[in-house]
Amino acid sequence: MLDIPTLFVISTCVMAVLGLFLLFAWIQDRSIRALAWWSAAYLVGSLAAALWSMQDALSRALTVEIVYALLFAACGIIWTGARLFHSRPALPGGMLGGAILWLIACQIPVLHQSDTWRIMLGSLVIASYTALTAYELWRERGDHLFSRWPAIVVLAAHGIAFSLPIPLVLLLPADSGLVLSSGWFSIMVLETLLFAIGTAFIILVMAKERSDLVHRAAASTDALTGIANRRGFMEEAERLIRKQAWKNQPVTVLMFDLDHFKKINDRFGHAVGDEALRVFARTATVSLRASDVIGRLGGEEFAAVLTSDLSVALVAAERVRAAFAAAAAEVAGDSVAATVSIGIAAPTEMPCDLAAVLARADAALYRAKKAGRNRVEADTGEEIVEGAPVAADGDRRRDDVARPKDWAPAAPQVTSGPAPVALRVVDGKWLRAAS
Repeated sequence: MLDIPTLFVISTCVMAVLGLFLLFAWIQDRSIRALAWWSAAYLVGSLAAALWSMQDALSRALTVEIVYALLFAACGIIWTGARLFHSRPALPGGMLGGAILWLIACQIPVLHQSDTWRIMLGSLVIASYTALTAYELWRERGDHLFSRWPAIVVLAAHGIAFSLPIPLVLLLPADSGLVLSSGWFSIMVLETLLFAIGTAFIILVMAKERSDLVHRAAASTDALTGIANRRGFMEEAERLIRKQAWKNQPVTVLMFDLDHFKKINDRFGHAVGDEALRVFARTATVSLRASDVIGRLGGEEFAAVLTSDLSVALVAAERVRAAFAAAAAEVAGDSVAATVSIGIAAPTEMPCDLAAVLARADAALYRAKKAGRNRVEADTGEEIVEGAPVAADGDRRRDDVARPKDWAPAAPQVTSGPAPVALRVVDGKWLRAAS
């Protein structure tokens, strides 16, 4: 037999220590507000256990009402902490609803005179808060925290344990005394103590994992534009390439460079230049798909890896070019009329060497710059378009401003060949030289 008064003394000390431990953790990392709320929940729980231990010196009826109200308030605070952990607003009514419901129900004569029905109501409230806390952790699909799954399992087990008295009260005879037996009550107190200890450690693991993710994201994010920096882009791009290779699906690499960016800084100032970079980052992010990876490599140079073949990437690149030309016509109140040149390269095999494909896309970008800027150039490596006009330097490209009279919109005819090719999309249509 477990000694119940001793269990309550131990519970008081353990809950208080864990509450102070979580409080110190919050002081060290105040970015996670949930730690402060969980600390308060443990301290309130320790107060409830202390009051229960002193019920002989106080009015037992009054002590039971206050102890259960504090216990339910602690459960509500834990649920609120789970909501705040995932940046959801606190709900004061829901947080204190269980305690208020208990205090009101205790005024009902039937409930006030029956320990069995009070135990059933208390079990229902605790199980409900436990289920709500587990649901808050489970429904956060965008949070890649592995530690939340052990937390969900522990919460589910605790909720099931506290739900057991409900069917026992309803199914067993009123005079059975099983639910109120000292052995059963001791087991429930011990289970609650073990649950509190285990949950505290899981909370600390979740907080540390969240902090590590935040720091890792900060190290991989460009502070000016909010998209991935070079390091973050290379990591995400390599991961995406491996994923596409495993699925036997293509990727295409895009390189972006804002045209005459130094002149924008010199004429309008660096503040306008920075805003132009932010405008491009927003425009490109909206114009591309969520499955694509985009990042700022440095200065006015950006890159992206698309989960598509060359033909789809050409249309996407043209969409980015046109959208940015429209969005950057005026930046921060100045008529900047910024534009972007884009180079595209598709790997010939998967998985590919990202650095090599980036170099080919950069070479295509250089040709776009040399051909007049504000245009899209593509390097296919082993594919050429029949009949594409050849410039004096041997590159196959098209004028971005004035189209030759002998050009007509048509689908490209692709054949094998050793040379890279420059492709152009105008108004969403392919162009090739008329035969």
